[in-house]
Amino acid sequence: MTWVNDHWDEIFTLARSHVWLAGLPLILGLLIALPLGWAARRWTRVYPVLISTSGLLYTIPSLALFVMMPLIIGTKVLDPINVVVAMTIYTVALLVRTVADGLGSVPDDVLQAARAMGYRGFRRFFGVELPLAVPVIAAGLRVAAVSNVSIVSVASLIGVSQLGNLLTDGYDRFITEEILAGIVACVVLALIFDGLILLGQRLLTPWLRAQGARS
Repeated sequence: MTWVNDHWDEIFTLARSHVWLAGLPLILGLLIALPLGWAARRWTRVYPVLISTSGLLYTIPSLALFVMMPLIIGTKVLDPINVVVAMTIYTVALLVRTVADGLGSVPDDVLQAARAMGYRGFRRFFGVELPLAVPVIAAGLRVAAVSNVSIVSVASLIGVSQLGNLLTDGYDRFITEEILAGIVACVVLALIFDGLILLGQRLLTPWLRAQGARS
């Protein structure tokens, strides 16, 4: 624990950067995936195109995508925005199918009842379909959060500071405690993200808590 005790400030600074690089793309990716997932569910001909395209995006190696970003969006090589954009792409790739499947899980009888009560268009989407799809979307969001925390660490190879620096620096200098600190910090951060998403799911689905209490 000697190395950790002597480097708390560095670990905290790197963790804060890691939260930004992994968390912001999670929010942006969800905002982009929602309309894409809705479109995939709304028009059956669009579904296979959007799902297969998003799936292909996730197969791009992270290091290659980080390196390509400056050429695509015209930023500097060490600009953290490269990582944010790349991670947003990965998040969208994971969440488009999740959003589409979540919306598809809403029972038809519920949709028919909503129509009978006058729910149409965006009102029905935000008032009925999206809330009922929250559990499925949250499950996909949890996977994306853990994935983001893991992939972001690769950005240390291109000079973007975050918890991955502890892994690369510890490996280069043969400091085992630094490597372990990086691994533990990433795991803890992933658990925090997972816990926050679960909390958000519980707050957005009070009827599930009521059903659990009755059972």
